[in-house]
Amino acid sequence: MSARAIPLIDLHVFIDGSPSEQAEFTALLGDAFRNVGFVGVKNHGVSKDLIDQFYASAKNFFALDTVTKRKYEIGGLAGQRGYTSFGKEHAKQSEMADLKEFYQIGQVPAEPTAEAYPDNVVVAETPEFSVLGNQLYKSFEACGGHLLRAIASYLNLEHDYFDTQIKNGNSILRAIHYPPISSEPASAIRAEQHEDINLITLLVGASAGGLQLLDKDNVWQAIVPGEDEIVVNVGDMLQRLTNNLLRSTTHRVVNPPKEEWHLPRLSIPFFLHPVSAMDLSCLEDCVTVENPQDYEPITAGEYLDERLREIGLKK
Repeated sequence: MSARAIPLIDLHVFIDGSPSEQAEFTALLGDAFRNVGFVGVKNHGVSKDLIDQFYASAKNFFALDTVTKRKYEIGGLAGQRGYTSFGKEHAKQSEMADLKEFYQIGQVPAEPTAEAYPDNVVVAETPEFSVLGNQLYKSFEACGGHLLRAIASYLNLEHDYFDTQIKNGNSILRAIHYPPISSEPASAIRAEQHEDINLITLLVGASAGGLQLLDKDNVWQAIVPGEDEIVVNVGDMLQRLTNNLLRSTTHRVVNPPKEEWHLPRLSIPFFLHPVSAMDLSCLEDCVTVENPQDYEPITAGEYLDERLREIGLKK
């Protein structure tokens, strides 16, 4: 592959471009998701100032002492709201916990909805954390909606196919803190190789490197996003819906060189989920003689529940 591991696309072209420019964007995005599973997005509409403010607020939260942070670790929520302490989550094929702690913010519907979501957890010591998080959540949600409209067109679906599925969806904004490494890890890395659960993930540039994807030749490639670029990847729900046409690519976060162990890492992914009732049965046009149906029917809620158990967040 080239020095750049993932293609780069301009979302502004899709939002405000001519029909031919929109068609070209759709083809580029679809081909990237089909062949790489990842893409870089510029001119995405998510405010850099908002991202920077949320980063600063997240750093303030993770700088709190452990006893204080654990006040916001709420039992029975499977880590879907509030704080999850260091060493709780692991990749589904690994029993070794990742070297991270994180905080999750969920949907706050603007109108009544059939979905029953738990309340978000507000941190008294850093109240701006929740306010900024809710703003960033909605901004990511809007950006992801544009990308899914392009994907719907690529799949020859109605342009708004995903709109009703993600409205008031079960998406999650996660602030992940990888603390400094103080001693030789037994075998764990900051985040072991895995695939995401959701439809698509949107990730703003982390405070340190380490993100890698596994390409079609089984070679790990470093993802180094440019400034003001969002990295977007296919999740297992979209791969399942498209019967493996679009790739949920394996990725990981490796430990830094030993001379950089003292540096923490902070990253902010947005996991775009549909409503729990969405049917993830393989799309008819994605099932062919050459590509027979690979998955049994399941809803998004059932699949999420299954995966949360696999990664140790739900008992």
